[in-house]
Amino acid sequence: HVQLVESGGGSVQAGGSLRLSCVANEYTLSRHCMGWFRQAPGKEREGVAVIDTDGSTSYEDYVKGRFIISKDRAKNTLYLQMRDLEPEDTAMYYCAADVEGISYWGLGTQVTVS
Repeated sequence: HVQLVESGGGSVQAGGSLRLSCVANEYTLSRHCMGWFRQAPGKEREGVAVIDTDGSTSYEDYVKGRFIISKDRAKNTLYLQMRDLEPEDTAMYYCAADVEGISYWGLGTQVTVS
């Protein structure tokens, strides 16, 4: 059973930075593709960034150049470093793991940019 726990959200001014963390079960980061998603009020959940088992990454255009996804296998932790935050980045941020076609989600961490 995959468990994901996000943290690191908060309220920042535009132009600020935050680093989100997602602690996972042992071996989850090394064995499965992981990603960050977000959902703003009244909008559908959308992708942000993905990191595969080999460390390769991909980003949605609206965060490319501002956000960096990374993982620390020793700490079983997935990260999302966010800079140059914009009000449009305000959302609940979720980490997810793709385990053989099944998606597991954390409960999310709120990011508010004013």
